[in-house]
Amino acid sequence: METAVPARARAYVVACAVLGAVLCLGPLPSARTPWWAVVLLAALYAGGERVAARRFAGTFRPVLLAGAFLLPPPVAALVALPGALLSRADRPVLLRRVWRAAELMLGVWAAARVHGALGGREAVAASAFPHVLLPAGAAVLTFWLVPAVLDGGILVLAERVPVRRAWRGLFLRSLVPAAVHGLAGLMMAVLWRSPYGPVAALLVLLPMCVSWWVFAQYHQERAAHQATIRALVQAVDIKDEYTRGHSERVGQASVLIARELGMDDERVEVLRFAGILHDVGKLGVPTRLLRKDGPLTPEERRVIELHPEYGHEIVRGIGFLGEARSAILHHHERLDGSGYPYGLVGSQIPDFARVVAVADAFDAMTSTRSYRRARPVRAALEELERCAGAQFDPLMVTALVRALGRYGWHPSVTADEGRSPRVHPPAPPPPVSSRPGAHR
Repeated sequence: METAVPARARAYVVACAVLGAVLCLGPLPSARTPWWAVVLLAALYAGGERVAARRFAGTFRPVLLAGAFLLPPPVAALVALPGALLSRADRPVLLRRVWRAAELMLGVWAAARVHGALGGREAVAASAFPHVLLPAGAAVLTFWLVPAVLDGGILVLAERVPVRRAWRGLFLRSLVPAAVHGLAGLMMAVLWRSPYGPVAALLVLLPMCVSWWVFAQYHQERAAHQATIRALVQAVDIKDEYTRGHSERVGQASVLIARELGMDDERVEVLRFAGILHDVGKLGVPTRLLRKDGPLTPEERRVIELHPEYGHEIVRGIGFLGEARSAILHHHERLDGSGYPYGLVGSQIPDFARVVAVADAFDAMTSTRSYRRARPVRAALEELERCAGAQFDPLMVTALVRALGRYGWHPSVTADEGRSPRVHPPAPPPPVSSRPGAHR
């Protein structure tokens, strides 16, 4: 609802919209403005965005850049207006559409100003390569920088993100798409000014549409992967009701450690899968053992300790999990060789398994279970540090401590507190310092 947006954020959006309107009303050059080109580009952008939203995982922003390369700044900004105002948007719909229109118009206006100031329009008209590249590159950077700056302001005002974090990564994440869209927009502008005319310029969008379709297929495949993960996790949660939600939190803690270690995004995602699925082998453990009242016998404990091998067998054929499979198999190994299932020592334990082991123990200690209350985060971290070197990799423990110091942690209850308490600690109960967070 409109009232859910803070007043200062609404005022910020309105101010940006007013500024965009004022800039579009600015004085035009003495040369006659090609309004037919403005209408054609605006219609192409609006229609293309509607199609892309339904069929592709892309955007028609090369059309906006072509407008910035071909038209004076005030009219170039108008190219973005119909598409932004007709775009799909979440609630509050009107405010979001106005915001999208404002940031795109300001971005296009600024890009056209920079491009024109560096003599870009003359270079495009003359097809003067490589002289067209410098003004075009500066315009593209401006086009992506302006929305990034404006988005950071929205994060501060609407979502109360700290100023020091509001703009972190907003621009860097857009550099590759900016380069690709900028090149396509420049090709459109040069062909538009060539003897081949606007029709040839529009053909530039065909390979872009093919690439967007491929990208959309990738997103569909990724969604299928996520559905597979959710189904497996839900099955585990149904079977072992006392650790419901534990898998997702282990995945989150694993991501915190991975990012602190500087892993690339692809490995971070796979590690998240590893954390979420680390207990999937419990599907092969008899439910009566997972829900048993009272202590476990040594034989029952040995059955439960087979769950990493069961989990590895379950996910063996899921190719996209990659390194996650080794973490599922080895997340109960210990550096001193006393873990299971194979008693690996030190560097024999895969990196992913070392990360998940720390995340798993941390969440087990900081989550309330039916047989004990949660420990404070500080106490859990102290226990992890005490066991670093013997049970846990000190590097992973240190990374978790640093990450939580920066972002914090908010553990949630995983047991059903409305039930009568059940007591089923491990048997025999090992010292806390030797097996922090021991759980089934």
